Amino acid sequence: MNQQPLTGITVLDFGQVYNGPYCGFLLAQAGARVIKVESLIGETLRARGRATSATYPFSSLNANKECITLNIKTTEAQDIIKELVTKADVLLQNFAPGTMEKYGLGSEHLRALNPQLVYAMGTGYGSMEGPYKDYLGMDITLQAMSGAMSSTGEEGGPPLKTPAAFVDFLAGVHLYSGIVTALYSREQTGVGATVDISMQDCVFPTLSTVIGSYYSVGHELPRAGSRHPSKAIAPYNVYRALDGHVAIICIREGHWLKMCNAMGQPDLAVDERFVDMTSRSANIDEVDRIVNTWTGQHTREDIFRITQENGVICAPVQTIPESLEDKHMLARGSLLKRNNPDIGEISQFQTPIRFKDIAPPEIHDVHDLSQDTNRVLTEMLSLTDADLEVLRSKKVIT
Repeated sequence: MNQQPLTGITVLDFGQVYNGPYCGFLLAQAGARVIKVESLIGETLRARGRATSATYPFSSLNANKECITLNIKTTEAQDIIKELVTKADVLLQNFAPGTMEKYGLGSEHLRALNPQLVYAMGTGYGSMEGPYKDYLGMDITLQAMSGAMSSTGEEGGPPLKTPAAFVDFLAGVHLYSGIVTALYSREQTGVGATVDISMQDCVFPTLSTVIGSYYSVGHELPRAGSRHPSKAIAPYNVYRALDGHVAIICIREGHWLKMCNAMGQPDLAVDERFVDMTSRSANIDEVDRIVNTWTGQHTREDIFRITQENGVICAPVQTIPESLEDKHMLARGSLLKRNNPDIGEISQFQTPIRFKDIAPPEIHDVHDLSQDTNRVLTEMLSLTDADLEVLRSKKVIT
């Protein structure tokens, strides 16, 4: 058995940058036919050109999609989209709030044409209600608004943004989940849905530990670097090694006992300063000093091996080049060694959503701008070559 779960589902993907395109990538890798709809110059990342920092994410997030162009500012393109929608199952978009509505392509308009359509929107603050619903938002501003940025950084230092665009991708996963949930509901009711995903909503639950610390002490705590936000768990930090750093956490008493054995210092487990989590938290600086002294005598590989042999939760802090060669992800097929036509050999990510006995589809290179326009419009709307030439002359398509 190797039929993908979403085989037979057709998606119109108006995604931009990371949020929407990642959702479209997950849908494509689950077997959906995903038709990427771009402006005549291409979406934001494609328009930056070849062999730039945008090449890797654009190529990865838009693999296995058909690519067409439509100038949605023209009435002809709006009519084409309305006709395509009658033959599609899903439309996803993460434009600025109100963009599609401005052109008569909002959920109410299109779901009136196809009541079975799942119309999915991803925006900074959600587009259906609330005082911020019309505000623009991107990853960095949502890290700021959500509280994630204020709680990230070293004690005494400024708030920091994480380089990982986790809000964008977390929102993309929620957009995918909303679509799949709506498709399941449609199987029961025969009716589609409008899915409204707020980036702010998505990131808020990730702050549960920080919020829990706030409620437990009654005030906001200072930033704690890599330590636990309320410094209530020790060891819980990043520690130096001979060739870099490792991350170690002990959340139960048994973990600390195993850590003591791993360090060859079992007596520490009965030391009154470290006898339980409360005591270790009160002596967090000394705990970190002891662990740092031990880790500083070993390489990351040796620390990782010793801690795993002793049942301690630990991992080396891998550099980006090292993560691209991660032997576990390569063995799982989560990373695939492929040749990108613009930047050479790359480690390209696969979908994290896996099913037993169903292999993910083979990754194919992202298509050129408008590569599939003629074929898709001919196949889905029965347009002739003459029709296509007229649209091209009016700058509706390229």
